[in-house]
Amino acid sequence: MAFLKTIDEKVAASVVGRWFRLEGSGHPKARPGSYFLTELRAGLATFFAMAYIIAVNANIVADSGGTCVCTPTAKDPGCSLDGGYALCRAEVKRDLVTATAAISALASFCIGLFANLPVALAPGMGLNAYFAYTVVGVHGSGSVPYSVAVTAIFVEGLIFLALALFGMRQWLARAIPHSIKLASSVGIGLFLTLIGLTYSEGLGVITGGVATPLALAGCHPSVRPVDDQGQLGLCPDSDKMRNPTMWIGIFCGGVFTSILMMYKIKGAIIYGIMLVSVISWPRGTPVTYFPYTPAGDDMFNFFRKVVDFHPIGKTLNVQEWDISAYGGQFAVALITFLYVDILDCTGTLYSMAQRANMIDPETQDFERSTVAYMVDSLSISIGALLGTPPVTAFIESGAGISEGGKTGLTAMTTGICFFISIFFAPLFASIPPWATGSVLIIVGMMMVGTVTKINWGYLGDAIPAFITIVLMPYTYSIANGLIGGICLYIILNVLPWLIQKASGGRFVPVGKDEKEPWSVKGGILSPWMVRLSKGKNPIRADEPASDGSHEFVVERCEDKVSVGSEVGPHTA
Repeated sequence: MAFLKTIDEKVAASVVGRWFRLEGSGHPKARPGSYFLTELRAGLATFFAMAYIIAVNANIVADSGGTCVCTPTAKDPGCSLDGGYALCRAEVKRDLVTATAAISALASFCIGLFANLPVALAPGMGLNAYFAYTVVGVHGSGSVPYSVAVTAIFVEGLIFLALALFGMRQWLARAIPHSIKLASSVGIGLFLTLIGLTYSEGLGVITGGVATPLALAGCHPSVRPVDDQGQLGLCPDSDKMRNPTMWIGIFCGGVFTSILMMYKIKGAIIYGIMLVSVISWPRGTPVTYFPYTPAGDDMFNFFRKVVDFHPIGKTLNVQEWDISAYGGQFAVALITFLYVDILDCTGTLYSMAQRANMIDPETQDFERSTVAYMVDSLSISIGALLGTPPVTAFIESGAGISEGGKTGLTAMTTGICFFISIFFAPLFASIPPWATGSVLIIVGMMMVGTVTKINWGYLGDAIPAFITIVLMPYTYSIANGLIGGICLYIILNVLPWLIQKASGGRFVPVGKDEKEPWSVKGGILSPWMVRLSKGKNPIRADEPASDGSHEFVVERCEDKVSVGSEVGPHTA
C-alpha cells in the first residue's frame, strides 16, 4: 500500500498531476480526493459499465442495413432470404463494431485530456435507435437513406461546434433553473435504474406490458412469444423470475458489489462485472452468454478470436451531399438530432459534473465547459465520417465517478480501454448485459440522493422538478424530461408573475418567499470571448473560472476596490 501511495504522490507532483489538478499537485484549484491510481480504476469502471455500447450500437444501426440495398418483395419483405444482403449487413455490423470503439476511444480520451472531465463519450443510446428505426428505417425503409442521415449528423456536429465556440451551449446550461438541474440528476439515476432492469441492457426483471405500461419479467427469453412483427411478448406466469442469468446478475453482480462497497473495497464495481462475465462465458451452462443456437454460435465464434481487428469498409466516409431529393426529410432529421442531442448531452454533462462536485456555485457552470462542448461537437462530426450516430456524454460515467473519478484521467483511461477494445472487440463485446445491469442500478441509487436538495417548499419549483424526474425514465429520454420540466417551469412561474403584476401585488402564490431565485450568471459570451473583449489572452490556460468571474475579481482587487458584497467568498 505504501508503494501505491508513493506512485500517487510522484504523479501528483509531476506535470501530469498539475495539468489534471490532482490532490498534492500544488495547483490552486486541485480537486480534493483525486489520486492517479484511483482515476485509473475509475476509468476501468466506466469502461466496463458502458462496454456494451460496442455490440449494442452495432446491432441497432445494422438493423437499418447501412449502405446495403434491400429490395423487398411480397414473400420476403425483410430481405431475410437475400443471401447477398445478409452478407452485406454482417460486414456493416463488423464495421460498426470497429467504428463505435474507435470514436468512443477518441472522444473519451480528448474530453479527458483537454476538458479534464471524468465523463466518457460514445454513440448515444436512444439517438442510435432514432437514427436506425425512424430516420433510416429498418432495412432502409425510412425517410432518408443511410448516407444522407450520416450527412445530417456531420452537419449537426459543425453547428454544435459554432454554438459551443460562441458560448451558447454553456449559456443554455446556466439558464436551466437550479431545481431542474437537480431533478435531471435524479431523473438520470432512475433512467439508469430502468436500463439496468430491462432485457436488452440489464437484468431482464421488467419488460413492456399490455394491460400495464410495465410488467414483471425475469423469464427465459426462449419462452417469450414473438408476434408477426418480430416483437417479443410477455413472460408466461409459470416462468416469471426463473431466468438464472437474472439471478446471477442480482447476486454475483448486485449483492456481491454492494457488499464490497459497504466495506469500502476499491474496484468493487469492476469485480462484480468481471465475476458475472466469467461465469457467463462457458458454454453448456444455464447462464451462458453463448447458447447452442445460430446466434449463440456466431457470438461464440467471434468471442473465440479474442484478438481481431476489422478495418472499416462499407460505412467509412459515405456522406451524400446531394440532398435535393430529401430536403424536407433532411431538415427534420437535422433539427431533431440537434434539439435531442443538445439537451441530452447538456443534461448529462451537467449531472455528471455535479456528481463529481465540479459545479461552480456562483456561475452554475463547470470548468472548461467550452472545451468539453467543442470536443463533443467535433466527435459528432468525426463519428459521422465513420458511419456512427451522434456521439454524446454517457450517463454510465457515473460508475467511474462513484469509484472516485474526479479528473480527465478517468475519461482518458476509458478512452484507452476503448482503443484496446478495437483489437479485443470479441472479448469486450461479449460482456453480457446482466453483468452491468446491477451496476447501473447501484449508480442510479447514488444519483437519486440529490432529490433531497430540490426545493419542495414551493410548487413552482417542485412540480417542474418532479415532471423532469418522472419523464426521463418513463419516456426513456433525458431530452424529453428536460423539455417537459423547463416548459412547465416557465408556465408555472411566468403566469403567477403576470397575475401578481396585473393585480398590483395583491395575488401572490402561497410560499412565494420560498422560491429559489432564477438568474443566468456569466453572460452569453464564452469565456475566451470575455477575455478577448478585455484585451487579455483568450486562450490563457490558468483561467480557473468558466465565465470570466475570476478575472472580474482580480481586476477589482488590483484596483483596490472592496467587492465583498458583490462576490462574497471569492474576495478572499
